[in-house]
Amino acid sequence: MDAVIETHALHKHFGDIRAVDGVDMAVRPGEIYGLLGPNGSGKTTLIRLLIGLLRATEGSATVLGRAVPDKSLLDEIGYMTQSSALYEDLSVRENVGFFAEMCGGVPRARVDEIIALVDLGDRADSIVRTLSGGMRQRASLACALVHRPRLLLLDEPTVGVDPQLRATFWDYFRGLAEHGTTLIVSSHVMDEAERCDRLGFMRQGRLLAEGSSRELRERAGTATLEQAFIRFAEKGLEGGAA
Repeated sequence: MDAVIETHALHKHFGDIRAVDGVDMAVRPGEIYGLLGPNGSGKTTLIRLLIGLLRATEGSATVLGRAVPDKSLLDEIGYMTQSSALYEDLSVRENVGFFAEMCGGVPRARVDEIIALVDLGDRADSIVRTLSGGMRQRASLACALVHRPRLLLLDEPTVGVDPQLRATFWDYFRGLAEHGTTLIVSSHVMDEAERCDRLGFMRQGRLLAEGSSRELRERAGTATLEQAFIRFAEKGLEGGAA
């Protein structure tokens, strides 16, 4: 398989709003691909198109060799939403266990293993509604990871997470990629972008530029990634992706 994800002229319109506006992208097996852009740039809509939660207005998307939407893909994909998608009246362990059961074939020990990874071992039996926002974020990540997906889609996964645990998450993400898992991580935080293998700059639904952090800074002629984004945003909307 040459690419885990491929899109061609992918569009999603909501009335006059072009939330995704002609995106062409390819994500390679085992890489961490960062979608970087401000709120409202189309990152979440693009992820929802890739997982099959939305149907494209125009264009096409292929994930793991299959055109989306395709329900057969769901057991192979992990998806962490930007806002919590947990059952608030269940405990952390019950939530993670539920997602493990939905995917099937997940050993019971894996549930406790992944809860420990997100540093919720001492709150495993706590009801979700009693958790802080950061703890809910960790529980959501555990649900996305428990079935060892081939493709992991993470929408702002470290919002509300303390710096030490954020570093732990990224070490784990890197380990997953080294063992063949492909990750798409959306963020508007520039220092996190440096941890990705490749980046896609998004603004107003368009993919302005792609490349490694170093490549993007060199092409923009800037010292920082933030300056590079601004440079591409200034000129990229005139002619699409750079």
